[in-house]
Amino acid sequence: MAVSGRLEGMDSNISALTAKTKSIHSDFAGFQNHMVGLETRITLAEDRLNMLPDRDQELRYLRSKVIDLEDRSCRDNVSFFGIPECIEGSDVKHFLRDTLPSLKALTFHPPLELQRAHRIGPVCQDHTTQPCPIIACLLRHEQARQLLTAARSHGPYMHEGHGICIAADFSQGNQ
Repeated sequence: MAVSGRLEGMDSNISALTAKTKSIHSDFAGFQNHMVGLETRITLAEDRLNMLPDRDQELRYLRSKVIDLEDRSCRDNVSFFGIPECIEGSDVKHFLRDTLPSLKALTFHPPLELQRAHRIGPVCQDHTTQPCPIIACLLRHEQARQLLTAARSHGPYMHEGHGICIAADFSQGNQ
């Protein structure tokens, strides 16, 4: 009886060990499936990471193209700095059309034509800060080039005691 009791005890221990082994095997299979999923994700992440230099180069190229296109679309724009706030009244375009030809060394044939003109930024009533610049889009590209060439060779112009600087309008990427 002692032997059969021992055998039954060993049998129950073996059954418990078998159950634990099956549980461990099941857990291991789950971990194995999880590891396969992680390896797949890591492989995909590495592939994407390897594509980053190409994407970075493409992004730089596209950014330069956008800046170039923006500059080309602004090539007829001219910026005016130093014109006091509110001196132009309600019509900036009319003010520039009348004022620019009166400045020294600026003559236009045919007469200067502007598509649009406006101040950039909020109107400041405070005269201690620098006035907001005016940007104007000229109808003729040649007049914009003529105006900018004259401004480069002449330097700042004076209008009613205020120095006026004239510059080309470039995109943010080229400023």
